[in-house]
Amino acid sequence: MTADLTLAALRALAAQEWGLSIADARDLGSNEDRNVLLVLADGTRRLLKASHPGIAREELEAQGAALAHLAEAGAAVPRVHPTTAGEAMVMLDGGVHVRVLDFLEGEPARGARLPADLPAALGATAGGLAAALASFDHPGLADGGDWDLREAARVLEEAAPHLGEARAGELGVILREAQQQLLHVRHALRVQAIHGDLTADNVVVGPDGAISGVIDFGDLGRGWLAAEAAVVMCGLLQHDGPAVSDALEALAAFDRAMPLTRSEIAAVWPLVVSRAVVLAAAGERVLAEDPGNDYARVRRPLEDRMLERALSLGFDESELLLMQRLGRTAPVTFTGLTPMLTGLAHAPEVDLSVLGDAADGGAWMWRSWERDVLTATAGEGAAITRHGERRATPEAATARVPRSVALGIDVLVPAGTEIRSPGPGYAARWSRLGLALELESGLTVHLDRVATVIDADQEIVAGTLLARADGPFHVQLCVVPGLLPPETVTPEHADAWLELCPNPTPLLGRAIGASSRRAAGDLLEARDGSFATVQEHYYDVPPRIERGWRHHLLDTDGRGYLDMVNNVAILGHGEPRLADAVSRQLRRLNTNSRFHYAAVAELSEELAARAPEGLDTVLLVNSGSEAVDLAIRIARAATGREDVLALTEAYHGWTVGADAISTSLGDNPGALGSRPGWVHLLDAPNTYRGRHRGAEAGRYLDDALARLSALDEAGAALAGLVAEPIFGNGGGILLPDGYLAGLAAAVRARGGLVVSDEVQVSYGRLGAHFWGCEQQGVVPDVIAVAKAMGNGHPLGAVITTREIADAFAVEGSFFSSAGGSPVSCVVGSTVLRVLDEDGLQENARVVGALLADGMRALCSRFDALGEVHGMGLYLGLEVVAGGPDAPDPAAAREICEALLLEGVIVQPTGDHKNVLKIKPPLTIDAEAVGRFLGALERVMVRREAWAAL
Repeated sequence: MTADLTLAALRALAAQEWGLSIADARDLGSNEDRNVLLVLADGTRRLLKASHPGIAREELEAQGAALAHLAEAGAAVPRVHPTTAGEAMVMLDGGVHVRVLDFLEGEPARGARLPADLPAALGATAGGLAAALASFDHPGLADGGDWDLREAARVLEEAAPHLGEARAGELGVILREAQQQLLHVRHALRVQAIHGDLTADNVVVGPDGAISGVIDFGDLGRGWLAAEAAVVMCGLLQHDGPAVSDALEALAAFDRAMPLTRSEIAAVWPLVVSRAVVLAAAGERVLAEDPGNDYARVRRPLEDRMLERALSLGFDESELLLMQRLGRTAPVTFTGLTPMLTGLAHAPEVDLSVLGDAADGGAWMWRSWERDVLTATAGEGAAITRHGERRATPEAATARVPRSVALGIDVLVPAGTEIRSPGPGYAARWSRLGLALELESGLTVHLDRVATVIDADQEIVAGTLLARADGPFHVQLCVVPGLLPPETVTPEHADAWLELCPNPTPLLGRAIGASSRRAAGDLLEARDGSFATVQEHYYDVPPRIERGWRHHLLDTDGRGYLDMVNNVAILGHGEPRLADAVSRQLRRLNTNSRFHYAAVAELSEELAARAPEGLDTVLLVNSGSEAVDLAIRIARAATGREDVLALTEAYHGWTVGADAISTSLGDNPGALGSRPGWVHLLDAPNTYRGRHRGAEAGRYLDDALARLSALDEAGAALAGLVAEPIFGNGGGILLPDGYLAGLAAAVRARGGLVVSDEVQVSYGRLGAHFWGCEQQGVVPDVIAVAKAMGNGHPLGAVITTREIADAFAVEGSFFSSAGGSPVSCVVGSTVLRVLDEDGLQENARVVGALLADGMRALCSRFDALGEVHGMGLYLGLEVVAGGPDAPDPAAAREICEALLLEGVIVQPTGDHKNVLKIKPPLTIDAEAVGRFLGALERVMVRREAWAAL
């Protein structure tokens, strides 16, 4: 007879067998066991656990004994409560065993991003348990189960028929390589009782975020002690953040609590990889056998992420990083060593960093750029690169985290320069393309790309001629004999590697200079100390961005980011034609527009020629805020009226006038309650979230006309309407067809002017249109434009008719010191020229459509992505918690933070700060679109997985 495992039956069983007075009971989630939370009459809580029938009684008895052993050792673990008859458990029909345990208060530490101190706490907890369990044994301890990493090969073999030939082969190759690394140490690995699954899911944390207890001892058994550490580390690899560094931090804490042997340290990372393979294989096997298993389905992307990150380190590299992190490497000494060559004492250093001038014009994207810069710097003499430098590399333009940190130095000296041994040692073996010299001091010197003159496998003394230079060569030190270290590493592991590969500068006859590198965190603290914090910055922990090229941004670690938000840099970053034009003009003249020079006439003519028909007169200013402010003043002067009509959900600028008509709650939560009396508002025609949606969107115009009639009755005399033709800060929402045309006609009928705020949506960004107003089929009376107009240079304009502009003379003369300067005018003309030369408006149309289609496809897959707004390369992506009426700003922020880890920069906008604004430089191409969509897909897949667990 099958055991009755209904909630009512289990509650009754607990009352009968354990004599508990139960006030409430409810189910808790579990993968295999049946877990029930019991709330007793006195408020005490217990956990009733009905174990899977496949678990033998002896195993459960071993778990109970282990829990008692650990509790006696002071570990925070649940106790097993005996029945009134003194039994540890009750057996039901079908082999189901029921136990009652303490319910440990707290919450599981699961989630995409763990608190910063939790990895170390997990490691310390695992190490503490392992230390306590070292003296524990029990006949019922499981030995050789599927989660015992000694059985990894068998587990994969049994899963292989369910994985498909390609996947089984891929995992097989990975596991064999990991197992090969274990061959020489597995006989020395300690075997003992281990928890077997100590991850963030199996601890609970208190209100202070500290671990308050360990739960779920279902995987308790005998296993390698090193495997216990590997399980903790592998579990951390699924989380956001610097996961590999977190894993190393956990291992260091584990080692402090339960010191590992040298052999165990060597085994840890191969076991991390083995664990990741086993999890991936087991998960895919479950899905193949049970396609409806939701737990296995949502775990799949997280298991893929663990495996990907486990493979991000080679086995040699990982072992060295572990040794360094655990303080098991030898100290460095240069005592008694002499320089290897002469002529470098005053040789110039090559700057290959993100801040270096050599990287201008996208030069860092060329594979040969480092050698080219070294050669150019040396000329007929010598030059060297910098040890530990964070370099700009071609990898920064890809989705990969670049190996941007140099562990050695590249040297260029005149051909034939002699290179001699700095001390006694042994020419042990050939390196990559040269010689590895093991010195008696403990250092190994790697000389690569040199013409060697000695044989390998011979003893040498100080001053022995080793090689002659015949071109750029590489010098690198390592404190680990027999290791061939990489020439470059990722920033995440740079500090550890730089200890393992110290600066060879003393062996080149130079003194080590003091580092001038300022950490991004230190700079942020300095910024907040002197720069008003009301001027916000992106991200909780922002990268220090110091270089851009086209649609790429680089931080000072050499990490590249795809810029999906910078609508100011319409031509892209670092545009050399613009830089050259500015430099040339600055060397010639820069003054204000009251002087007479060609550039101001040329830019004005070009703007008037591109403006909608009839708009032929230009006024130049410094910014979009000033352009909107000036447009308001012009409308008032031309009409002799003061009142202005504006829309809600709009942002127009920060000057007094522009701010007065700005209503975006995302920028100013009190905007709607603080407008001056001369501003009259219309409801934003938000077709996604507003009052009228879908086929009803045309009613917004009816509402606007009714509002105008009410203003007529109140005696309001409008100077004009100021509106964005597409909602910019609102996330790129298009106005209903005919809305702006109908509203413009009504305003003009009342003697007002129509001002189109084109600051964000003009200059071809919409693809099909150069001006935003063209999308609505409207020719305004005044256009305000900025941002893209200067590609980041402070430049804006108001374009109107000669008659309207002349009417502004009632307020006196007007000029803008920087807006109409020769430099600003040259900037404006150059931007227009490059837009045409590079076909960027057409690129916005084609690539924008590709981008929008890709995001719509993701919207159909992920409920949290609501809708795509906009056109061309001014797009917005709604993040919602169930539909238009449930904007989700918290999720939008989390998505942006997660995308940053993927190397993509996006930010939220809108009244609710829940719309991802997608407005990249117009240089963006199909490859970058694919990179963005792939990153967004990965982030959303992982979000769904975490939400479902």
